[in-house]
Amino acid sequence: MEFIKIMLKSGKDASLRRFHPWVFSGAIKKIYGGEPKEGEVVLVCDNHDEFLGLGHYQIGSIAIRIFSFDLVEPNYEFWKNKFQKAIDYRIQMGIIGSTNTNVYRLIHAEGDGMPGLIVDYYNGTAVMQTHSIGMHLLRETFAEILKELLGDKLTAIYDKSEATLPHKADIDPKDGYLFGESSTGLVEEYGNKFNIDWEKGQKTGFFIDQRENRRMIAEYSKGKKVCNVFGYTGGFSVYALKAGAELVHSVDSSKLAIDLTNENVELNFGKDANHEGFAMDAFNFFDNAPEKYDVIILDPPAFAKHQKVLHNALQGYKRINQKALEQIKPGGILFTFSCSQAVSRDNFRQSVFVAAANARRNVRILHHLSQPIDHPINIYHPESEYLKGLAVYVE
Repeated sequence: MEFIKIMLKSGKDASLRRFHPWVFSGAIKKIYGGEPKEGEVVLVCDNHDEFLGLGHYQIGSIAIRIFSFDLVEPNYEFWKNKFQKAIDYRIQMGIIGSTNTNVYRLIHAEGDGMPGLIVDYYNGTAVMQTHSIGMHLLRETFAEILKELLGDKLTAIYDKSEATLPHKADIDPKDGYLFGESSTGLVEEYGNKFNIDWEKGQKTGFFIDQRENRRMIAEYSKGKKVCNVFGYTGGFSVYALKAGAELVHSVDSSKLAIDLTNENVELNFGKDANHEGFAMDAFNFFDNAPEKYDVIILDPPAFAKHQKVLHNALQGYKRINQKALEQIKPGGILFTFSCSQAVSRDNFRQSVFVAAANARRNVRILHHLSQPIDHPINIYHPESEYLKGLAVYVE
């Protein structure tokens, strides 16, 4: 195959030689063979014309996302092999084939060598989300691969890329089914049941990346008063109730999210669970909280999508953690998270440190928390470790 060739400036090849999959626009010296279209496969070489990788071209700061460091033909078999490796890994790790969990991430972008592509599996339905035009143009190919590899384990494929593709792209994406049709949103995670709305819900419908952290929080919830802030559809709340929490309060600014939380609580425990949902701003809730809590969970949306707003994001993390630390009982445990890729683990820890000092609470770090094994972290791409968390004991 013939590819448009993109030559990098001298010294700008070092990151690709370390297998980092991003090429920034400022690293490009010259383009040979015409102007690449957005989403087109391009060949990247160094200043001496030595091959470095193949990737999808796009308009923006990240100009190329490398999907192969070998010179290959990116055809159906090439992509099928990548999907098969991702599936085999999850089988080996016990994610696929579990008897009490049928919701997991099937493809995790750079973590599976496919930058710009996410596929989540919900008990028969694969929800595909593309973050680059190159991957979006391949969605029909990916749908055929999923059907071939998953067989009767697949009942539908839903493309949910309308809100995630670059705004500069000259396309008009629409969410919709590539295969099958709307099916049950009922899934099971470690025996807990959840109704998932992948068509209208955030991200692909559920925060799968918190699965192991939900399980850990359950271990600390028996007989405790628990507050789940930014609770979305109530994952942490259900786990805490299952573990025997004395009461659980769920807080989210979205009434739809609280309605879904209440549905999930009733799905697992009927109408008698000691649970209450609050559709209100987290800061306002803490200013008027009805209880002091033994366990508080903070899992806010990404405060920083990029480096330009990093300072404001860190201030936001500091403020919300301080509110929680002021509200928690002595001997309580705070589970606090950041899913902002732009926020480093050290940045986040410093925000919690300042919050604790401002709240005048002594804290001990119990656990450093991260994402589960179906969200693999590419060792060459530190940005793929986006979920950071701390569990701290508060004196």
